[in-house]
Amino acid sequence: MSKSVTPTRLRAKASVLSLIFISVVINYMDRTNISVAASAIGDDLELSRVQIGILFSAFAWTYSIMQIPGGMVVDIVKVRILYPFILVAWSLATLVQGLVSSLAAMVGCRMAIGVFEAPSYPANNKIVTQWFPAEERASAIAIYTSGQFIGLAFLMPVLAIIQEYFTWRGLFIISGLIGIAWAGIWYWLYRDPDDNKTDESDIKTPEVKQAQVSWRNLGIAFSSRKLWGVYIGQFCLGGTLIFFLTWFPTYLEEERGLTSLNSGFLASVPFLAAFCGVLLSGFFSDFLVRRGVSNEVARKTPIILGLLLSSTVIAANYVSSTFWVTVCLSITFFGNGLASINWVFVSLLAPKNMVGLVGGCFNFIGGLSAVTVPIAIGYLTEGGDFRPALVLIGALAITGLFSYLFLVGKVETIEVPKGDNKS
Repeated sequence: MSKSVTPTRLRAKASVLSLIFISVVINYMDRTNISVAASAIGDDLELSRVQIGILFSAFAWTYSIMQIPGGMVVDIVKVRILYPFILVAWSLATLVQGLVSSLAAMVGCRMAIGVFEAPSYPANNKIVTQWFPAEERASAIAIYTSGQFIGLAFLMPVLAIIQEYFTWRGLFIISGLIGIAWAGIWYWLYRDPDDNKTDESDIKTPEVKQAQVSWRNLGIAFSSRKLWGVYIGQFCLGGTLIFFLTWFPTYLEEERGLTSLNSGFLASVPFLAAFCGVLLSGFFSDFLVRRGVSNEVARKTPIILGLLLSSTVIAANYVSSTFWVTVCLSITFFGNGLASINWVFVSLLAPKNMVGLVGGCFNFIGGLSAVTVPIAIGYLTEGGDFRPALVLIGALAITGLFSYLFLVGKVETIEVPKGDNKS
């Protein structure tokens, strides 16, 4: 029987979530400041739409490849040491972007950011697993995941103002300095559960020994229909997210005729909608689980509804006013937020000793959307028309919806054949 939750424990959990939340905000600031600067960079470096798409995509090349190795590093190195190191490393790469003057150098910086950000979400997941019991994790995941939405909702206008006064080079330099400063604060404030000086003995949730990466275990992770259902769902969900993180400000400027400063302010509205979606989804889903509702309803319903709402992005092709464009795209991103608790399916479906490995595979497949979708949009919009790009995003959302409906099936832990569950 679990102990009652004391104020000391609540404060410790709130502090941990606050640290992860701010780290996620900085993480996504350094992923997405390129989208605010894209038009100015394109003009200064004389880049085509396809080249800008390649620049958007470069982060994901290494980010995806490094997911499984990054997860392994998280299992080996203490989070208090690892997190400040990767923060400083990706922040330096962000800062250097403001000093270079060629597409190749910019691509190299984006790839470096991808390498060092790769362990961040496995580290976030590890922290939540250590600090929170299973019935609280969807809410905890929703809170820190919301950082990528609420943070950017407020940061988009700020980043646009910084660029307005300090140019796109100053934008990257200031972003990098913020991350370096936060690394020192993280190291000063964070403690692993075992090192935390509280009077609670049950803060740390017992962990199951994780299987090592092997061809046999990779075969299990990539041969399950259920897991492919969530892998495909994550890819499709990522397709919508990456549009907002990369091409969205350019869409507002070049398709809708807004200035870079106005687009920065308007771009914040869908991020606020996504923030509301992810918090509603996480807390309501955990509430249903505590009331005894099945995982099929409590966990799948927000994701299916979210993907359905995300498909309404296509409606933006048929409205002309800025107000209705904002409404359509806000509904789209609200749906993306609703579906963003899909990480919970990793722990629900994966064999108990393969949660880390399956999580790496899950994020690897999802990360491929950030590799392919920005380049695809670059090709689709080469003539200056964004309508085919919005159709692509809507089609991905429908594909993800079908994936959860027909491939995932019953939400239950996958049984490993006897003799195949060795680590």
